Formats: sequence, C-alpha cells, structure tokens
Amino acid sequence: MPAMDPEQLAGLTARARRLATADGPPARRLLGLAGPPGAGKSTLAAHLVHRLDGLAVLVPMDGFHLARAELLRLGRADRKGAPDTFDAAGYAALLRRLRAPEPGTVVYAPAFDRALEEPVAGSVPVPPDVPLVVTEGNYLLHDDGPWAPVRALLDEIWYLDLDDRVRVPRLVERHVRFGKDRAHAQAWVERSDEANARLVARGRERADLVVPG
Repeated sequence: MPAMDPEQLAGLTARARRLATADGPPARRLLGLAGPPGAGKSTLAAHLVHRLDGLAVLVPMDGFHLARAELLRLGRADRKGAPDTFDAAGYAALLRRLRAPEPGTVVYAPAFDRALEEPVAGSVPVPPDVPLVVTEGNYLLHDDGPWAPVRALLDEIWYLDLDDRVRVPRLVERHVRFGKDRAHAQAWVERSDEANARLVARGRERADLVVPG
C-alpha cells in the first residue's frame, strides 16, 4: 500500500464511508481503486472494507482473469495481465448486476487465487443489503474495447500513484513470494507488468481522486 500516514488513511476511509451511507438512489454504490501493478490497490481496498464494519464488500477485478488453459489456447499466456487476458465484458456485466441489488438475492463474484494463479468462481458473496462494493484492478479507467463501459458503472474511481522506485521492487518481491525465481520475476516485471503499467497510467486523469504514495 502507498506509504500513507494515519491521517491520510482516515481521510480515505471517511470518504468511502460517506459514499456508503449517502442518501438517495442508487441503492448501492460502487467504488473503484485503479493503478498500475504493485501500487497497493488490493491492500488499500482490504483496509477500507475492514474499517467500514460491514458496510462494504471487496470484489476484485482479478477474478476475471482468463484461466491458464484458455490463455494457452489463445496464445496469450506470456502476456498474462494485459487487457485482453481478462473477461472484461463479464466484469462489466457483474458491475451492472451489483449496481441493482435484488432483495433476497446474494450475488457471487469470482476471486483470484495467487497461489494457484487461477480465478476461482463463486468465491465472494455480496448480500443485497450491503450498500458499497469496493472493486480494484488495473483497468478500471481503461477506455478501449470491452473495458470502456466500466468507468461509467463506478460512482467513484481513485487512482493510486506510487513512485516507481518503490512500486517496481515491491512487484518483483511479490512475484518471488508466489513462486517465481528472482531472475524470472525481474524479467516478467520489466517485459510484461511495466508495459501494462504504462497503459494503466494513461487513465490517471480520468480518476475522481489521485492518491499519492
């Protein structure tokens, strides 16, 4: 997560709480956290949901990674994490469903298991009475192809802007922690993750809030 002081974290939590408790339609609001790989999106999202005491559920975009078998079939396994290695249309469809909760109906969202490096369906229950969904991922501000509708489906998007000198080494360490040897991790970050990071950065100006690291 970006190196925030307690006051900054408290301010972000308060902003998310205002979104969750705002009067009037819609019945549920959606908050997105965007930013390049390694910026701390999942950590901040988990912090917010924990601090909101039952007012929010975390639904990660990464649950819409295509399975490895499908990436191999498509010839995209060596670019895993690029925009076309996700089911973007499926993600947008889920966001539409989450925006209009049906009484008595729990929506089940997928998650991504980093140990398996695979999406896992039906992992995240979203009860109909939860007023805020927090979602996080690289491409919430991407405006190309099937990603284009996502921006309008989110009530707010925050862009996490972490210095590359902190973000890139952290990203390498994350790959090592989940099983890549260090040389492979470094090469993957330089070739794949940083190409994606440059693409993600193009959406920065479309965010409602830029969160500095």
